[in-house]
Amino acid sequence: MYLVRLLAVAVLVTAFAVLGGGPGLSADEGGDHAAHFLHCAKACADCAIQCDSCHHHCSHMVTSGSKEHAKSMEYCVDCADVCRTAGALSARGSSLATPVCEACAKVCDDCAVACEAIPKDKHMADCAKSCRDCAKACRDMVKMLKK
Repeated sequence: MYLVRLLAVAVLVTAFAVLGGGPGLSADEGGDHAAHFLHCAKACADCAIQCDSCHHHCSHMVTSGSKEHAKSMEYCVDCADVCRTAGALSARGSSLATPVCEACAKVCDDCAVACEAIPKDKHMADCAKSCRDCAKACRDMVKMLKK
């Protein structure tokens, strides 16, 4: 299941690179709005990958007896799902991207806090950074759309 999720996100990221963000979302044609949608979609895709990887890491830590990873394990799997949805809606310039990205930013903040609670684990730090970057990209896109 983990590999299927990772492959789906990789396909989404590759589509951004090959198609320039998909039909109707070329930054050259859509100006600032399209650029914000694409930046947000890419940040969400990266965050989903990081959170899936971190969930996998945490699950191994929990089964090895490190119960401190249990909370972040739950946050990471949920955050990855929300990021995938927000990324897909942003990539296609959906009118529902705004409310979903607002929720995504909040979920990413919560996931980052959970990961930052284990400061000596590099995997957790990388995930927290990706979550912070995604939350910022989502908020920037929403802010741009509300202008």
